[in-house]
Amino acid sequence: METQTRKADHLRICLDENVQCRQITNGLEHYRFTHCCLPEIDRDDINLTTTFLGKSLGAPLLISSMTGGTELAKTINSRLAAVAQQYRLAMGVGSQRVAVENPSVATTFSVRAIAPDIPLFANLGAVQLNYHYGLDECRRVVDALEADALILHLNPLQECVQTSGDTNFRGLLSQIASLCAALSVPVIAKEVGNGISATSAKRLLETGVAAIDVAGAGGTSWSLVESERATDARQRRLGRTFADWGLPTAECVTAVRAIAPQIPLIASGGLRDGLEAAKAIALGADLAGMAFPFLQAANDSEAALYELVEILVAELTTAMFCTGCKRLEDLRSPGVLQKI
Repeated sequence: METQTRKADHLRICLDENVQCRQITNGLEHYRFTHCCLPEIDRDDINLTTTFLGKSLGAPLLISSMTGGTELAKTINSRLAAVAQQYRLAMGVGSQRVAVENPSVATTFSVRAIAPDIPLFANLGAVQLNYHYGLDECRRVVDALEADALILHLNPLQECVQTSGDTNFRGLLSQIASLCAALSVPVIAKEVGNGISATSAKRLLETGVAAIDVAGAGGTSWSLVESERATDARQRRLGRTFADWGLPTAECVTAVRAIAPQIPLIASGGLRDGLEAAKAIALGADLAGMAFPFLQAANDSEAALYELVEILVAELTTAMFCTGCKRLEDLRSPGVLQKI
């Protein structure tokens, strides 16, 4: 019940309170595209399709992991799944720990019937491998979701600020390696808004993870979220002190891509529009992940959610058209994106 209450708090705080990073940004403002006044292409011929972990997508967008475990979360996940199916987008769900502890809420995550064709990612906190979770629990959340991959999220700062958080991260690399070797679906390593450095990415890749979601700083600060939930003054101050802790998303993408040219790579963390998605892809990401914009729209209405995706697609397409890029890989051509 405690975990379920926390999930409800997280939704409420993210929607109602200002818990966005205050000073640090995603770093994408330091880049701009070279405008092409003669694209020499028909905008209608621009192709946004791609693949990720062997699955086809209509656009390089991921609805990042957000929620589950409550009735509101069920509504939000259902709406997100419907729009993901319509536009063939990838989707992750929030941490399924709550469903492991209380199987009666598993249906709040179950969206495969709504989205039979999309890449769908299950989700557990990596640190739970040090708290009596193992292969069985990971299989259970994957099977319950009929997921194509399992996200293991890494959240040391959040656990430090969270009242009674799980902070024993000792020996996790070996546990992740064992899981990667035994699980039947790929494992994606993901931060929650503080970023993954090149050094950490290298260590994770050595364990056998199949993809990385850098989830850099610049968007929702989970330090601030947990500060809002804190039950004592120390934890509240701790969360505020570390509100802008982390590595900007743009830095993470370039650093990880430099040491792992072929690894499937997701850029998330503070992305708010299709132009930023285009920049992230130009820097080397395969997918651009967003959470907060999708959460706001899904909480509003199904119509708002469909409108959001139409806008994101239009923004991404316009960025490609005005740089003369017909395919996503063309965004990475020399001279298309420049640092300023």
